[in-house]
Amino acid sequence: MSNNKDKEILIQVKDLKKYFKVGRNQVLKAVDGVSFNIYKGETLGLVGESGCGKTTCGKTVMGLYDATEGEVLFNGVDIHKLGKKEKKEFTKSAQIIFQDPYSSLNPRMTVGDIIGEGIDIHKLYSGEQRQDKIYELLTTVGLNKEHASRFPHEFSGGQRQRIGIARALAIEPNFIVCDEPISALDVSIQAQVVNLLIELQRKKNLTYLFIAHDLSMVKHISDRVGVMYLGSLVEFTTSDMLYDNPMHPYTKALLSAIPIADPNSEKQKRRIPIEGEIPSPINPKPGCKFASRCSEAKDICKKEMPKLVEVSKEHFVACHLIK
Repeated sequence: MSNNKDKEILIQVKDLKKYFKVGRNQVLKAVDGVSFNIYKGETLGLVGESGCGKTTCGKTVMGLYDATEGEVLFNGVDIHKLGKKEKKEFTKSAQIIFQDPYSSLNPRMTVGDIIGEGIDIHKLYSGEQRQDKIYELLTTVGLNKEHASRFPHEFSGGQRQRIGIARALAIEPNFIVCDEPISALDVSIQAQVVNLLIELQRKKNLTYLFIAHDLSMVKHISDRVGVMYLGSLVEFTTSDMLYDNPMHPYTKALLSAIPIADPNSEKQKRRIPIEGEIPSPINPKPGCKFASRCSEAKDICKKEMPKLVEVSKEHFVACHLIK
């Protein structure tokens, strides 16, 4: 999707669809024809309201969900066509950090065993080497080796998320899906976890798909950003361009809701309200999915689904109002 040809593509997502049957003749279109590339060493942010499909998209890219249609190419190979053995090899290269550090860690396992589980499955280390690797990982994420013998309930939310990060790093992947890794944490801890992810990326040349609804944090960590609405990408560009020159009405409204630290600027800022309810993703109506909540919608918006097109260099927008 990007014109940046000097970077090496790690992941290609092509017209990806993930539908769920939710009743007789009813289909929930959680991800509905999404396409993008992720380059080696970059962070691609995926943002949108709760229920827009961004987490489902991330899990389908990881192979945790089977794709209904479309392809996810990892180093040129479609992960949804891999056999059992090849799928296991893929999981060595790709891991996920889950949203909720409370429910994603087994309460009956010690921290050492949680981190070491992937090492054991892939038979990477054993004995003293395994123990040393676990200690090294704990130190890498800002914890102590003494924490290896403790259980998840003995830690704070921020510490548990660090354990989740250590678990993801244990088998030395080069791609990590970060599924809203800071949304369950206190604001004071969020920046620490994001800064840790940035530092780890720099040291280990990691590639991230960073899923979030906090646009200010996404700007801090992402190189490029895709904005999702009801299963589709409505805008896709570089992080700086998205914040300096948002084009889609939905993106503009989301950015206008970000609070500004300066009280005077906050008072003068024009908030763009999004009125109306989010349409159902079950058997959606024709036309633009945002049309029923868009104050600028025209007749064509309610009849024809806009395509994601490049309106300026590296800036893609799906909107009939933008040429």
